[in-house]
Amino acid sequence: MNKVILIGRLTKDPELRYLTSGVPVTNFTIAVDRPFLNQQGEREADFIKIVVWRKLAESCAANLNKGRLVGVSGRLQIRTYDDENNQRRWITEVVADEVKFLDWPKDRSDKSEGYEAMGPDAVNEPLDDLPF
Repeated sequence: MNKVILIGRLTKDPELRYLTSGVPVTNFTIAVDRPFLNQQGEREADFIKIVVWRKLAESCAANLNKGRLVGVSGRLQIRTYDDENNQRRWITEVVADEVKFLDWPKDRSDKSEGYEAMGPDAVNEPLDDLPF
């Protein structure tokens, strides 16, 4: 079983690109707080690379930006490559199949973007309109 669920904040704006086949892919990194304080009494974070494909990649690139809180679920992927000096490099990342936007964008002037859940069970209703 390979399932990862994370909640964190984007460390910078997502980067959208298209493969030569036309398939969109978006990369971003989230900072995930550790559940304890270090010896200096400070909270530390892990910085985790996220990869999103196809329509979800375009939605994330259009609606997310640095500082936004997101929930991500997907699978852990570890891959390797040889750099220009023939040194083996390892990359650990989460390939997301679901991304949920967990906060409001700073500019809420357009309520149609940026607050809905994204993924297979997306809810496209604003939170203010829920009956509970």
